Amino acid sequence: MTLRNKEIVNTEYFDCQNNSISLLFSNQNIFNILGPELSSCTIGDQCNFYIKGIGLTLDDILRDELQQNTVLNNQSFSIKLSAGLTIIMFVAGLINSILSFITFQSKDSQQVGCGMYLLTSSITSLLAISMLIIKFWFVVLTHINVSISLSVLRGGCASIEPILKLFLYLDGWLNACVAVERAALILKGVNFDKKKSKSIARRTILILPFCILGTLIHELAFRRLFEYETAPDTTDTSKNNEDTIKRYVSCITYYSPSIQDYNTAILFFHLIGPFIVNLFSALFIIFGGARQRSKAQTNQNFKEHIQLQFSEHKQLIISPIVLLILSIPRLIISLLPGCAKTSENLWLYLGAYFISFTPSMLIFLIFVFPSKLYMKAFKQSFNRIRQRTPP
Repeated sequence: MTLRNKEIVNTEYFDCQNNSISLLFSNQNIFNILGPELSSCTIGDQCNFYIKGIGLTLDDILRDELQQNTVLNNQSFSIKLSAGLTIIMFVAGLINSILSFITFQSKDSQQVGCGMYLLTSSITSLLAISMLIIKFWFVVLTHINVSISLSVLRGGCASIEPILKLFLYLDGWLNACVAVERAALILKGVNFDKKKSKSIARRTILILPFCILGTLIHELAFRRLFEYETAPDTTDTSKNNEDTIKRYVSCITYYSPSIQDYNTAILFFHLIGPFIVNLFSALFIIFGGARQRSKAQTNQNFKEHIQLQFSEHKQLIISPIVLLILSIPRLIISLLPGCAKTSENLWLYLGAYFISFTPSMLIFLIFVFPSKLYMKAFKQSFNRIRQRTPP
C-alpha cells in the first residue's frame, strides 16, 4: 500500500510551522529519525514526506544515480550505459518492426485475421519501444534539469507510464489473438470463413486498445508529482543559504489498499492472460490437428500423430513460454516493496527492467522466421521493394 504518512512521525520532534526547524531530510536525518528500515522507504521532508509502497518504477531505480545540474557525460557509468542500452533496444525494435511490417503489409499475408493482428503488432511493438526511450529520457532529463516546467512534469508523470503499459499489453493480447485464430482454423478446417475472420480482426483491433485503457484508467487518476527541497547547506560559507537549496520532483502513485489490490490483479491479468490463451491454443492446435490426421491417416496411431504435430508446431508451445519468462521481471519489479535498496543491486533491477521489454523486439523471430508462409511473403515483399528502389 502506498501512503503519504505523517502519522508515524511524533510531532513533538518537529515544529512544522517554524521554518528554521522544518527543514527537509537529508538521508542521514531520515536514517536517524525513522530508523534504518524506513529510511530507504521515504522521500521528502519532516513535515511533507512520502512513503513508497509496492512496486519499483524506473524513477525509483535511477533516482539515487542521477546528479542534478550535471551533463550526461559527467553522470555515473550506470546512467551512461543505460542510455546506450535504450538506444540499442530502440534500434533493434525499429529493425524488428520494419521487417515485420514488410512481411504483413502484403495482401498475401492478410488473407485471414492473423496477418492483420501481426501487422498491428509490428506497429504497437515499435510504439512500446519508443515509449520506453521516451520514458527513460524523461526520467533522466527531469532529474538533471530542475528548471523544467511543472506542467510538463505533471503531463509526463500522468501519461507516459500508462501509455507505455497500454502498448505493452496490447502487443501481448494481439499475439494471443493470433493463437486463437490459428486454433479456430484447426477447429473449422475447410469451413473456416476468411472474410469473417478479417471482419472480426478489424473489430478486435479497434476495440482492444479501449478495453486495455479502461483497465489502466486508475493510473491516470492516482499518478501525481511530489515536490520537495533540501535544507540549506550552512557549512558552505561561499554561497547564500538559498543557493544551496535543491529542488526535487518525483512522480508517485498514491493507491488505497483496494486500488492496490486491483492494480496487482490487473498486472497478473495482462501478463498471465495472453500466456494462458497462447498455451491452450497451441495445445488445441497440436491435439486437434492430431485427431483430424488420425481420422484421415489410419496407418499411424493417435500418439504418433501427436508427436508429429508437436514436432511441426513446437514453436507454438515454446514461444509463449519464452515470452512469459521474459515478461516475468516486469511483474516482479511491479510487486517488489518500494523500500528495496536499488543502489545495492542496481544492475539486477536495471537488467530486469530492460529484459521485460525484449518481447516487443521479437515478433519477426517468433512469428515470421519459423513460418515458411510468412518468410516467403517477406522475401517477396522485400524483393518488390528492392525492384522499386532506383540504383
